[in-house]
Amino acid sequence: MRLIDYVNQGGSIMYILLILNICGMSVLLWRIFVILDFKKNVGKAQEELKNELSTMSIDKNPEVGLMMIKDEVSSKVHKLEFGLNSIKIIASIAPLLGLLGTVIGILSAFKVIADKGLNDPSLFAGGISMALVTTVAGLIVAIPHFIGYNYLVGILDDVEIKLEKSLAKDIYKKAL
Repeated sequence: MRLIDYVNQGGSIMYILLILNICGMSVLLWRIFVILDFKKNVGKAQEELKNELSTMSIDKNPEVGLMMIKDEVSSKVHKLEFGLNSIKIIASIAPLLGLLGTVIGILSAFKVIADKGLNDPSLFAGGISMALVTTVAGLIVAIPHFIGYNYLVGILDDVEIKLEKSLAKDIYKKAL
């Protein structure tokens, strides 16, 4: 059976899942390249942040300096998080859409049973098939998005911690 046959068998839920998968994977790949590029060039961002922070005379009060470092780094990392919520939403709703397709397929199967009886099992097999196909599709869409989201958030957390530590060392060196 061809992929398009599975999509047609799943009905409108499958088309929604297909669109979500295409959009989500596009955003995911885009963010992977942007975030990995930032991670590779984190030294440049560190120098930019040092220059911004040096104009604020934060070396006189280290506690205030640390707060300002955290704010600046958080602002920089927040810009990199653009699009990650969309990936997280797709990872969250895809299984629910698969479950919706399951319920619709089972309802369809029971409707056929109620109308035609159990004499010919092939009549209600279409509903059961729709139920299974949409469940699988929902999980197939959700799993890579969930993994990608967690991978990127982990990278951003590491970068944020490294930036904060390196900038804090510079502040304390100046304060001492």
